[in-house]
Amino acid sequence: MDIQKPIVDLKSGDDVESYYILKDAAVRTSSSGKPYFAGNIADRTGQMDIKMWDYAGPLTASDSGKVVKLRGKVSEYQGSLQMIASQLSLTEEGDNYDRSALTETAPIDIDASEEEIRALINSMNDIEYRSLAEFIFERQVSALRVIPAAKSVHHAFPGGLLMHTLNMLRIADFLAGLYSSFVDRDLLLCGTLLHDLAKQAEYSISDLGLVSEYTLEGHLIGHPVLGAEEIEKAAAELGVSAEKTILVKHMLLSHHGKLEFGAAVLPMTVEAELLSLIDLTDSRLEIYRTTLESIEPRTFSQRVFALDKKIYRHR
Repeated sequence: MDIQKPIVDLKSGDDVESYYILKDAAVRTSSSGKPYFAGNIADRTGQMDIKMWDYAGPLTASDSGKVVKLRGKVSEYQGSLQMIASQLSLTEEGDNYDRSALTETAPIDIDASEEEIRALINSMNDIEYRSLAEFIFERQVSALRVIPAAKSVHHAFPGGLLMHTLNMLRIADFLAGLYSSFVDRDLLLCGTLLHDLAKQAEYSISDLGLVSEYTLEGHLIGHPVLGAEEIEKAAAELGVSAEKTILVKHMLLSHHGKLEFGAAVLPMTVEAELLSLIDLTDSRLEIYRTTLESIEPRTFSQRVFALDKKIYRHR
């Protein structure tokens, strides 16, 4: 029996007794009409699907983001590993586990990252875009420093949103210079900075600093629309022109790129198109980063769900 074994080290056939973070939990019904538990477990080394058959409780979807203790066996299904639990419960007072083994934090200097973002804001020449970016950034910076960028998949750790935002701003700044003849740098930087900041209203954050659930606003409205609404109010307060307000709002509403991916409209300006591509690039490369860290050189990963393929580490 493996006690507190990192997910990255688990192999098919392993018997496990350990503590993990529960994610995306749900109680479902099998084809035979019996309830079963499904979700993901995670630690700082990776994540894995989990199932428990003939499940009678007490865990529900509301327990996502909490730490659970389990006994189970690792198996393989459709090319990916999964945990089949025999015992599953929330931790109790007195349970002894290492929190640092469970939660990754952003591998960045938080203070230096915040200052770099401030420097990029200050480098904007257009006073309206700069004032809008600065105004909303100052209201959101405390949350930006600590919350994840997503519930799962990419940058899903404390400080992840700050890391994701700064990475994107660096890419945006470079591309604005490369295509300076037809890209408005200030508009691109403004929209890039603001595109995800409304996630602080979209998420409920657990004691571990992870996304445990979406808020009512997150479920029913979503951060692109919440962000666009915040821009509308801030722009009116600051006296930003109607056209510039619309251009920034359009970037937020279209930054998921396609309607089936959650965009309210398709990107129809070059800055909106770039924002969508930059967002996709940084999120996918973060998936590569974390996956490559978990496999040995000259080996393939298991199938990565978010990429819909396995990947190869060549060094």
